[in-house]
Amino acid sequence: MNLYEHHIATSDSQQMSKVTNMIREDIKKSHISEGIVVVYSPHTTAGFTINENADPDVVHDMLYGLEESFPTRTRYYQHMEGNSHAHIKTSFMGASQTLILHDGELVLGIWQDVYFCEFDGPRNRTFYVKIIEG
Repeated sequence: MNLYEHHIATSDSQQMSKVTNMIREDIKKSHISEGIVVVYSPHTTAGFTINENADPDVVHDMLYGLEESFPTRTRYYQHMEGNSHAHIKTSFMGASQTLILHDGELVLGIWQDVYFCEFDGPRNRTFYVKIIEG
């Protein structure tokens, strides 16, 4: 079976954690060299994105921009749990990413990594990696 389950403990209310190396380990275990890799979050307040890995200020700026666009607190949210901002940010980023697997390697740009995006932490989270041969 080429489905891998991962657990990640987030430490901040909103953070982006690189998970690319976890995915690469799954690829090695799968012995698949050509296909598609899907990463998926089963949470409504955490998702995935692919973005720059070289300058940590990019992650800071992305979280800042998301907070400016979808603030944590506003008098207009009606959801009783108080985490509407996290639901909106997750919907904006997406619950999954699809990547190309070629010659046993992820096809990513030199400055790219895959990030797990927490918007309602800290929490213990689960995510899945599915490797499809093709």
